[in-house]
Amino acid sequence: MTLRPILLHPDPRLKTRAAFVETIDDDVRRLGEDMLETMYAAPGIGLAAPQVGVLSRVLVMDCVKEEGAAPRPMVLVNPAIEWASDELNTYEEGCLSIPEQFADVDRPAEVEVSWTALDGSAQRERFSGLWATCVQHEIDHLDGKLFIDYLKPLRRQMITRRMQKLKREKARA
Repeated sequence: MTLRPILLHPDPRLKTRAAFVETIDDDVRRLGEDMLETMYAAPGIGLAAPQVGVLSRVLVMDCVKEEGAAPRPMVLVNPAIEWASDELNTYEEGCLSIPEQFADVDRPAEVEVSWTALDGSAQRERFSGLWATCVQHEIDHLDGKLFIDYLKPLRRQMITRRMQKLKREKARA
């Protein structure tokens, strides 16, 4: 497994719709493993392939946060939201591609998602709470959308300017 560098906003790859994965092969399985390792190391609870520069519809997540609870690493290939509740939840979201920036985002409280597992089997599950927020956030990445796209323009521009400054500082270091 390999830690992969996480792209920082603004980067055009983060605004690009990811391609459907036609075949689950060793490359896709390796990508899933690398993404899980990268997500845990960051640390984060979700990561989409475009965030590591791969424009494929693959995401990973693990929202188990309870002390002593067993982790639940998930790799979702070609995930799709099949149903969303009318009820909304508000979570303060952050993003590994937009470090140290957070904002409240309203999303459906529950979603039902279908996807293909790394073994090729069809999966479907209903997510709620943090899991629902996370899977929607990561699917947004696959569609070229960031959590800041839900914010008012002025706030979004302010965060983007902070990220541009951070990228300049990292480039000089």
